[in-house]
Amino acid sequence: MALSTFLAALILISGCTVNPVTGERQLALLPESQALAMGQEQYIPTQQTQGGKFYLDPELNLYVKEVGQKLAAVSDRPDLPYEFVVLNNGVPNAWALPGGKIAINRGLLTELESEAQLAAVLSHEIVHAAAGHSQQQMQNQALISLGVGLAGFALSDNEWAGVIMGGATMGAQLIMARYSQGDELESDAYGMRYMARAGYDPSAAVELQEIFVRLSEGRESGFLQGLFASHPPSRKRVEENRQLAKELGTSGRTGRDTYQQKLSYLRKLQPAYEAEAEAARLASEGNFDQALGKINEAIAIEDEEAAFYALRGQIREAMGNTRQAAEDFDRATGLYPEMFSYQLYQGLNALKQNNLTLAKRSLTRANEMVPTSIAFLRLGDVALKQGNRDEAARHYATAAKSEGAIAEEARQKLADLTS
Repeated sequence: MALSTFLAALILISGCTVNPVTGERQLALLPESQALAMGQEQYIPTQQTQGGKFYLDPELNLYVKEVGQKLAAVSDRPDLPYEFVVLNNGVPNAWALPGGKIAINRGLLTELESEAQLAAVLSHEIVHAAAGHSQQQMQNQALISLGVGLAGFALSDNEWAGVIMGGATMGAQLIMARYSQGDELESDAYGMRYMARAGYDPSAAVELQEIFVRLSEGRESGFLQGLFASHPPSRKRVEENRQLAKELGTSGRTGRDTYQQKLSYLRKLQPAYEAEAEAARLASEGNFDQALGKINEAIAIEDEEAAFYALRGQIREAMGNTRQAAEDFDRATGLYPEMFSYQLYQGLNALKQNNLTLAKRSLTRANEMVPTSIAFLRLGDVALKQGNRDEAARHYATAAKSEGAIAEEARQKLADLTS
């Protein structure tokens, strides 16, 4: 059967649906029930790969949730199972998974000045979810790839690229997908309408786009990730939003004072996160003594932030201080046990010290949250050290399904076991 004939048959089988936001008919290869299940399944793992929850300020998370739910209630899909979370990530970013699973980074919150600007971000993401833009992106990719096999999903360029396995990579792919210009303008326009319905001043969406343009100007390419990769700013969007704001009226709520009060604790922590970012930069350049000094500055400001101890543990490990690093990883997992990366660090460190019981427990917990090839590989090593060759073979076989040096090591060890 010719590819064009196959595609036509697939379209007929799948059919079209009416977009609940725009009212237009669109191709629907992915059933909504499947998309909703995907969003639910990927929400926590995707949070984990993007820094984890900003747990230090529960009130801030509650505030963002309240604003988000207010907007969701007046959207064209109020029935979706919306969730909102603040992530512990300094990159100015926000994203949505199918079903209304929405996240905003602390790095974006600190760039905003009012509740109305926060509403502009959240309403934009609500439209992406309500209009099924992520599903459409997936369908477009599938259509392009038919006949040569479906395209694989890859993580964005971050610390965990190349080691995360299985379905956990899909969430990362979805949030980094570059929306079309039409999707972006559509999300701006309908998002502003949701803002007006909820009582917010739509002109805050204009201010938001101006912030994005300012942040994107003069930045090196490495910075233009996250929100700027998936939601590219432009002067065109600023002007189109400005025109729509005039039509909708600008008499709604801005909530500047409330927003500043809600952000006060996070802003107080900014020097600590700046010190952490500098420590990470110094460590990446091999300046470990200076990096250690910087991360200690961060811990002196906030000693309940697990991320600071995790970084200090990595720095100390790179300096050969394995036992001191273990204390930091213990502290990090104690403060935030749900974070897969902290469990992973703890497990790898424990293996170096031949603490096989702790290594197995921590690596297993890490894989329960977000499976990684390195965790499977080292679980194989643990099992082998404990004399369980069958278990080691299973772990090596799983790690061998990945790519790169980890997969090669796993294949060699698996071959050694079976030879």
